[in-house]
Amino acid sequence: MSLITLSNIKLPIDKSELELVRLAEKKLKRKPAYFAILKKSLDARDKERLQYIYTIEFSAQPQGKAKRKIESLPNHKLPQRPVVVVGSGPAGLFSALRLLERGIKPIVIERGAPVEERELHVSAFCEKKILNVNSNVQFGEGGAGTFSDGKLNTQTHNPLIKEVLETFVQYGAPEEILWLNKPHIGSDKLKAVVKNMRQAILNRGGQVRFHSCLSDVKIENGELKSVKITGENGEETIEPSALVLAIGHSARDTFERLLQRGVYLRQKDFSVGVRIEHLQKNIGLAQYGKRFHLLPAADYKLVSHACERAAFTFCMCPGGVVMPSASEEGGVVVNGMSNYARDGQNANSALIAQITGADFGEGALAGVEFQRKLERAAFLAGGETYAAPVQKIGDFLKGKESSCFGEVLPTYAAGTAFADLQSVLPKPIIQTLKTAIVDMDKKLKGFADPDGVLTAVESRTSSPVRIERDESFQSVSAKGLYPCGEGAGYAGGITSSAVDGIRVADAIYEKFL
Repeated sequence: MSLITLSNIKLPIDKSELELVRLAEKKLKRKPAYFAILKKSLDARDKERLQYIYTIEFSAQPQGKAKRKIESLPNHKLPQRPVVVVGSGPAGLFSALRLLERGIKPIVIERGAPVEERELHVSAFCEKKILNVNSNVQFGEGGAGTFSDGKLNTQTHNPLIKEVLETFVQYGAPEEILWLNKPHIGSDKLKAVVKNMRQAILNRGGQVRFHSCLSDVKIENGELKSVKITGENGEETIEPSALVLAIGHSARDTFERLLQRGVYLRQKDFSVGVRIEHLQKNIGLAQYGKRFHLLPAADYKLVSHACERAAFTFCMCPGGVVMPSASEEGGVVVNGMSNYARDGQNANSALIAQITGADFGEGALAGVEFQRKLERAAFLAGGETYAAPVQKIGDFLKGKESSCFGEVLPTYAAGTAFADLQSVLPKPIIQTLKTAIVDMDKKLKGFADPDGVLTAVESRTSSPVRIERDESFQSVSAKGLYPCGEGAGYAGGITSSAVDGIRVADAIYEKFL
């Protein structure tokens, strides 16, 4: 009998997945030699009948795992000059791995530290307020996503997504990400995964250089001629055959240098706001009812159009913490992180509203300056010690500064200071967030919990610039320069960044055919 696929199989949450195998046995009238879960999602619309919905496939015969066919670039057509990949986030790592599959050995440069050393730098900032501007939550091996929830769900539908998930599993991610509706790796497991990817690049003949920053580019007649790399051993000039710019959304000094050298950048809309924290058990109760403890930590995704300016939640971290995420001195930035188990006391999410050129003015880097302004305001409101300004939700809605915490305690590790968040965020954003909290409470009971905590400022949700590229994935102003991933404005998260890295690598490969 050939491969059989069954969809829309409903299983109560307290039933074992062995029931799925028994269903396959009944269909085959024998024990399946091959069985796999293709998709698993939770249906929580009826809190009295919580159930998982599955898609499975099985067969009476063993099934060999299909292997992706990889073509090698003929030796005589390999680029004579090196391909340099700037950044070791998902876009850079997947671009480098794809280049190696095609027979091209890249040089990966990363301004930050390897993940083991980077963890120490992040801890030093959280505990001692010692900020390393090149190795922190934003910069270092794995990119900003390394200190997040490792969420892999995406609204894009590129066929390369399957390859991205399989690659993560190959390097140590939980196999369940292949079938879960909302897959996540968890920050603790993601650190090991990116380390394994680095080792694979080295094993295949690529280079990975940490503490090395792209300090300059030389462009002549619309073509990239050379780059300068500043590292621990000084400055080096390289004439690359291609330069992959997977620099992440916070590489502000690189944006400035590219603009100075004539690379075309334009401003891009983004969003700003706060991190909102609730007790995780209350989110579980609101989402799943009294049996929430039988399920994984509950999440949510909310949008409000109650104001002219839309507000929404983003990067929700069940059972997680709010991370000190500054990368520049004199600024406070927050982000969210959770480990694989998602077993922390609080849930946190970005609560943000969209910002456009009408808010931050003209100029390619006007959005960058807008972010800086908010981050410096948060630094001042927190007492200029990298403590973050906080306000209880109830007090925020009333427009008064908090004086004590209630049931919810903040998880921001570098300290907090009570402040009126109107001193940090522009009045239109404050009003939008106030309206959104009340509106979202209608959709998720308890979202407006007066004891919930707001922590500012969430300013690095996405890149405030786009490095414009053409159909060949090359910069419109510099052939040989390949803007890539979230920092270049072409992705929004781990999975879409990884996909873009693969596409850019394929474009470079095709250039040398």
